[in-house]
Amino acid sequence: MTDLSSTERTTLRRASERARTDRADLYAVLDAGLVCHMGMVVDGAPVVLPTGYARDGNTLYLHGSTGAATLRTLGAGAAVCVTVTLLDGVVYARSVFDHSMNYRSAVIFGHAQEVTDPVAKQHGLRVLTEHLAPGSWDHARQPTKKELAKTALLAVDLTEASVKVRSGGPKDEPEDVEAAAAWAGVLPIQQVWGQPVPSDDLRGEFDVPPHVLKRAGEPA
Repeated sequence: MTDLSSTERTTLRRASERARTDRADLYAVLDAGLVCHMGMVVDGAPVVLPTGYARDGNTLYLHGSTGAATLRTLGAGAAVCVTVTLLDGVVYARSVFDHSMNYRSAVIFGHAQEVTDPVAKQHGLRVLTEHLAPGSWDHARQPTKKELAKTALLAVDLTEASVKVRSGGPKDEPEDVEAAAAWAGVLPIQQVWGQPVPSDDLRGEFDVPPHVLKRAGEPA
């Protein structure tokens, strides 16, 4: 694994001690998340939108409708900034100034390339599907030619990126610790899967598929 790129845009200037420089840290954040925010300029105005994503090696895949102005803009070569944030806890300090959050975040800068080759596009969409819902590509019906024509797939190189991580307890001033006037600590945040809920219009006798049970953390 190689170090992350060091550019003007990826160099952290505030809380630089939270920077992570190993590319493995970038991959870990991206693989753990499900939603990113992609920022760009469309018709002279900034736009930031949440969307699903997936990573394959050093490539990040984004997708959406071919009719979306944002994807057409990116496909035409506009610059993009993609961010992923995982919130791990709220940090309670002895002073409100020192309250904080524990988090893992990644910021990627670059230009998206539209994927038009049929084989490459099929691969990218499979990567997206398997990141969101592992096991679904081989279980559910795959896209038709018409559906593929309506879907834009974009690839963003992960070369220029930064990772920032905050963990641990509050960083209070010594005088606040000495005063012992307030509780301090961390309230952890965890994301958990619930019980699978069948669709109201599900026909036939179906057990919950093993790949769904596995995603939910239940025995298959």
